Amino acid sequence: MFVGGIIGWERQLRHKPAGLRTHMLVSMGSALFVLIPLSMGQHENGRDSVERVIQGIAAGIGFLGGGEILRQNQQEIGKVEVHGLTSAAAIWVSAALGTAAGCGLWQLALIGAFMSLFVLKIIKELERHSRK
Repeated sequence: MFVGGIIGWERQLRHKPAGLRTHMLVSMGSALFVLIPLSMGQHENGRDSVERVIQGIAAGIGFLGGGEILRQNQQEIGKVEVHGLTSAAAIWVSAALGTAAGCGLWQLALIGAFMSLFVLKIIKELERHSRK
């Protein structure tokens, strides 16, 4: 939850719909999905069950991201605008961070969380200054 919270806090400060709670839940859920087969000893028979879980997380998280991206424009009926690509990507990364943490790779998850924060904060500022 901590690694997802790092990204979620930044999204919350920017008043994005998917904020702190969403990112924490996504990362925790991903970690739990990975921990289940690991705790059941399924990894002893091969990596197949854990790999299938990771594939399911990667595919399933797309539904949350897709909901974040496409929204109906309220002013013009029938016009669809694309927004939220960065928020969808942040949700996807939160799932990956939770998966890494669930696999016991907490150092990788922590490094990934701070790298994501760097992209969301520092690169955002660089983009804004380059448009001036």
